[in-house]
Amino acid sequence: MPQPNLRSDDYYQILGCPRNVDDKALKKAYRKLAVKWHPDKNPDNPEATTNFQNISEAYACLSDTKKRNLYNQYGKEGANAADQMPEGGGCPGGFHGGFPGGGGGGGMHHMSPDEARHFFAESFGGSDPFGGMFGGGGGPGMRSSMGGGGRGGGADPIQMMFSQQMGGMPGGMHSMTGRQQSHRAPRYDAIPRGTIVSLKGLVNKADLNGERGAIHKYNPESGRYAVVLEDTEETLSVKADNILQHVQVKLHDIQSQQELNGKSGTIITWCPNKERYNIYLVAPKKILSLRPNNVILQSGTVAQISGLLSKPELNGKWGTIKEWIKESNRYNVQMSAQQILRLKAENMRV
Repeated sequence: MPQPNLRSDDYYQILGCPRNVDDKALKKAYRKLAVKWHPDKNPDNPEATTNFQNISEAYACLSDTKKRNLYNQYGKEGANAADQMPEGGGCPGGFHGGFPGGGGGGGMHHMSPDEARHFFAESFGGSDPFGGMFGGGGGPGMRSSMGGGGRGGGADPIQMMFSQQMGGMPGGMHSMTGRQQSHRAPRYDAIPRGTIVSLKGLVNKADLNGERGAIHKYNPESGRYAVVLEDTEETLSVKADNILQHVQVKLHDIQSQQELNGKSGTIITWCPNKERYNIYLVAPKKILSLRPNNVILQSGTVAQISGLLSKPELNGKWGTIKEWIKESNRYNVQMSAQQILRLKAENMRV
């Protein structure tokens, strides 16, 4: 697959796809780029909005059979004329009849920021584009079956991907049976295998920031995680500070929109300058910017202590969420086999 070229005027080059790309690969390319450049995931990057519009416009054309055929023959003007044809057609996800203001022969219509956002939400129906990967299903932030106290559930995306496609684990790695895993002492400070993550803050490989993958294993000696990337199947060794977990959460105590309390969503990014998460909701489809005290992490999530004033020596340490106490908005956090701390929701970050 060629690399995406967001500065190109060619829709195939924008998405990094050959002209004979099939529908499944086309949608995968769109999702990857749209998630990476979504404006709510890049609030301080004005270029992201333009990239997001161009990516969405390219996929809106190429995912529609009639428009794609006309584009292949006559370019953008030909694809734009598809909206004027009597048979109808239109873009997937409810964009029948073209975009507002579109028309053939009188110049191209380009997606507005609002159109691009709406198209992104509608393109994935009721599913979560920020959630599952490797072709797997499940709800937002679903993890694999794994060791470490039985956290998570469902099929293991790492093992499934490599057993089906490569006949084994990456780099000579071997999967462990449940019996082998049960003999290991559980770690409460390590993000579980199979957790969906994206990379951030990389310096030497800055081009990989925003790439998605899944945790394969944790090396306690180096304090690094082996992360298998979604698209290239490359395995990288990265620090915890370079990982953002896309875990499922529930909303709590939102005074301005109380009807959203109790709704489930997925963490898509953390904005350090605002100290807020961006949370993607499937129903209703929207992205919210929320403080940690309004975002409840699920039991089994491994999170980092942050901003604790009473015991600052604990800041930076990791533990496993055991339960959430609604009355006090605090977590019971398992730090070791002998130690459980009760900490405010605002002091736990992923």
